[in-house]
Amino acid sequence: MKKIGIGLIGCGTVGSGLIRNLPKADALIGQRLGVQLEIKSIAVRDPAKSRDPLPTKPIQDWKKLIADPAVQIVVELVGGLDEAFQIAQATLHAKKPLVTANKALLAERGQELIPLAQKSGVPIYFEASVAGGIPVLKALREGLVANQLLGLHGIINGTSNYILSRMAEAGSDFATALQQAKDLGYAEADDRLDVDGIDAAHKAAILCFLAYGFLPKFSEIPIEGIRKIQSQDVGFASQLGYAIKLLAMIRPVGTDQIEVRVAPTLLPLRHPMASVHGAFNAVGLIGNLSGPVQFTGRGAGPDATSSALLADLAEAAKNLRDHSPGPALPKPSAKMKLIDRNASVGRFYVRIEVEDRPGVLAQVAGIFGTEKIGISSVLQPEG
Repeated sequence: MKKIGIGLIGCGTVGSGLIRNLPKADALIGQRLGVQLEIKSIAVRDPAKSRDPLPTKPIQDWKKLIADPAVQIVVELVGGLDEAFQIAQATLHAKKPLVTANKALLAERGQELIPLAQKSGVPIYFEASVAGGIPVLKALREGLVANQLLGLHGIINGTSNYILSRMAEAGSDFATALQQAKDLGYAEADDRLDVDGIDAAHKAAILCFLAYGFLPKFSEIPIEGIRKIQSQDVGFASQLGYAIKLLAMIRPVGTDQIEVRVAPTLLPLRHPMASVHGAFNAVGLIGNLSGPVQFTGRGAGPDATSSALLADLAEAAKNLRDHSPGPALPKPSAKMKLIDRNASVGRFYVRIEVEDRPGVLAQVAGIFGTEKIGISSVLQPEG
């Protein structure tokens, strides 16, 4: 059986989860694919730090790991941007396949990294960067490759979905639900990536790239998080027959434009994603041949992320054994562009606090009418 040497850079929560899950998974991978994965080198910032037993003594210099002839595949799990980009560059220059879970790296530096990978002829595997427990990227690359995609949408940040679920089910306010998420390890001490929609936007950019061959400039994606949502908004939405979810939306507009956005969205309670609760993720899409498809599962955590990382490692190992070039990245489209955010058309929820006196509602309706905005329904609670 062919043994493939792995080099792991970064051994935090995700890296430790990968090491913990590898032995049992490796037996299955060997049985199913005829390859074995063996960690040959581990690079960490502080080799002297106390940690669970590792399969090999850690080193500090990741450049030595990449240069090690025994390392055939490099796994980047340091997170962040600058150092991760340097690692990715060095790996591709060394002609070694790169496996990463770093969605920020791909979304914000992908316009530099992807052409380098294509020029070097070296594959990048990044299934773990989006909804770790759901093989949605592989589905886009393979299972749905013959489909023209009419649009994608998804709940792709488990922390925000947990918070909104607690607000809906337990009546918690935002601050209480956020603290519960932190206590359970769903949210980091610095919660901005999750709560302000940045993490979901990183993933949306990657989905857009695989679905349409267009990697949007990250700074141009409209992003709105859930920090301003109050418990009364969740209650009003329920009374109107909706659930509030932080949704990523990706859809083509005409032949040369794409709309990508992340924002709290009201989903009808009958919608399949309205019943996706807690830290679970879901991605839905419509193919011209497949019709509507939805993937649901755990999106984060060391086990779910390990599932995706191990799948990528298995595929990379099999491709090395078979001398296959691995999955081809889409060639970035030069003609596609993001739609102007002011040109987006949709339905909106508006909550207004006004004086309790006759005629006020008529005045509000008049303002909407002047701006040619229709009103679908109104709730006017007492008090």
